[in-house]
Amino acid sequence: MLLDVVEFVLGGTVVTLAVTGVALPMGFALGLLFSLARVYGGRFLSRFAALYSIVMRGVPPVVLLFILYFIIAGAINLSPFWAGSLSLGIISSAYQLEIFRGAVLSVGRGQMMAARAIGMSRLKAIRYIVLPQALRLVIPPWSNEAATVLKDSSLVYALGVPEILRRAQFMSASTYQPFLAFGTAAVIYFLLTFLTNRVLDLVEHRTRIPAN
Repeated sequence: MLLDVVEFVLGGTVVTLAVTGVALPMGFALGLLFSLARVYGGRFLSRFAALYSIVMRGVPPVVLLFILYFIIAGAINLSPFWAGSLSLGIISSAYQLEIFRGAVLSVGRGQMMAARAIGMSRLKAIRYIVLPQALRLVIPPWSNEAATVLKDSSLVYALGVPEILRRAQFMSASTYQPFLAFGTAAVIYFLLTFLTNRVLDLVEHRTRIPAN
């Protein structure tokens, strides 16, 4: 019984990692763009990015997931997996926006001024001066968001995507062993989150900016 439950629930790990593998990079790309718009985009783009952040972070993720799922799936006829993954990416982008914004602002304004003073355009200064430093500084808080997205991938079970929680729910109903099924899911999520954080800790250590 135990091995059957573990094997079946563990089979959803691939789907969970796939959902995370779509949502997290998408949130990274959108969050980075919106953060740059928030800091350097001028009045209109900055206010738009701020409004986007406030709205997306002010609504429960599961509510946004359903809203975005029906919008995305209805507009371009995507499968629940893709629509759910893209929806989680959009949700994550609002949180990553604030993470990147804090990292960008932590790079001294004098560095941008110095770059402009030697003839660099604002775009080149952002690309070659600000971002390399900000992306190093962002790793610790970003690792928390990576763990959050990994755990939030469980929300797509409500759309019928057969990830870890969906499979645990099926085993709970078929074996009448809810503690065993959901306990197995909890252990798998913990291990995935733990490994993710340890890998990102290693990346942070290797890319840390030496103290003066």
